[in-house]
Amino acid sequence: MSGILVRDSRPEDLPQIAAIYAYEVLHGLATFEEIPPDTEEMGRRREAVRELGLPHLVATAERADRILGYAYAAAYRARPAYRNTVEDSVYVAETARGRGVGRALLAELVARCEEGWRRQMIAVIGNSANRGSIELHRSLGFEHVGTLKAVGFKHGQWVDTVYMQRPLGPGSTVPQSPPGAG
Repeated sequence: MSGILVRDSRPEDLPQIAAIYAYEVLHGLATFEEIPPDTEEMGRRREAVRELGLPHLVATAERADRILGYAYAAAYRARPAYRNTVEDSVYVAETARGRGVGRALLAELVARCEEGWRRQMIAVIGNSANRGSIELHRSLGFEHVGTLKAVGFKHGQWVDTVYMQRPLGPGSTVPQSPPGAG
C-alpha cells in the first residue's frame, strides 16, 4: 500500500485505536487480553507510554483520517536494570493487513527508539503461528531468541509466545544508562 503516513497518535485517534485492538482481543491471538479495554483505558495506556518519552504512533492513508494501525514502545519490565530495554507492540486493522502498514509502523518505531538512549527492543509475539508478525520483525533486524510453549489459553486453544530481539543503535557494545542515572 503506497501512501502510508506514520505520525504520532493523537487523543482523537483513540476510538479507532480501541476498535483495532478490540478486534484483535475478540478474534485474534496476538494479545492474551480477553476483554477489550474501552477508549478511556486505551487513553491511559497511551499516556503512560508518552510519559516515559516513548513513541505511540498511528498509520493512516495519506489522504484519509482512517487509522490503519498503531504501534508503540513501552518499558519491557519495571525493574531498574531493564531501563535500557523496550518492548514493541504493533496492531494493524484487519482490513489493512498485508499492505505494508505493519512494516511502516515498526520501521518508524525502531527509528524513533534508536534516537534515544535505550539499547534493546523486545518483541513478545502471541501465537507461534503468527507468521506475519514473526517475518515482519525478522525483516527489520529482530532475531528469534525463544518460544514459551502453551503459556496462554485463548479461544479454546493453547497459545505460545515468541520472543524476538534487536539492538537499538550500538546495542550492548557500549555501557548505557538513561540521562542522569548512575
